[in-house]
Amino acid sequence: MNTDELYYEDVEIGDEIESIERTVSLEQVRVFLAIRGGVKEPSRFTDEAHAKSEGLPYAIVPGALNSAMLAQLLTSWSPTVYLKKFEVSFRRPVPHNTELELKGVITAKQVVDDEPQVDCDVFIESEEGTVHVIGHATVVLPMQSD
Repeated sequence: MNTDELYYEDVEIGDEIESIERTVSLEQVRVFLAIRGGVKEPSRFTDEAHAKSEGLPYAIVPGALNSAMLAQLLTSWSPTVYLKKFEVSFRRPVPHNTELELKGVITAKQVVDDEPQVDCDVFIESEEGTVHVIGHATVVLPMQSD
């Protein structure tokens, strides 16, 4: 986690959020599913044959885990970041054991009801540049004058 305090005045439209690299293993998926509960084995998340029977090309990383990784990208950006709004859209299944890059870019800044807000687009891409998940978030950053 970045420990540098970040303020509204420090960011500009077009700035990139420091990226995070992740590779999600089958074991990490199993731990996530055990904590989350409600998924019986075998499933499209843990078994390639089961995934293929559902029309998927391989066992996939659960959407909730992808969302959690993108939320972590935002919340680890700085201890001053407060996640206000977050939504994702799944474009392609995310395979296990693939090098992924989580990244984001600032798309807007505004002060709404005295609250300094920053809009960001976030992405999960494979090392080949394939975009698997996209998202949009609004974060709140303090102003230096506060």
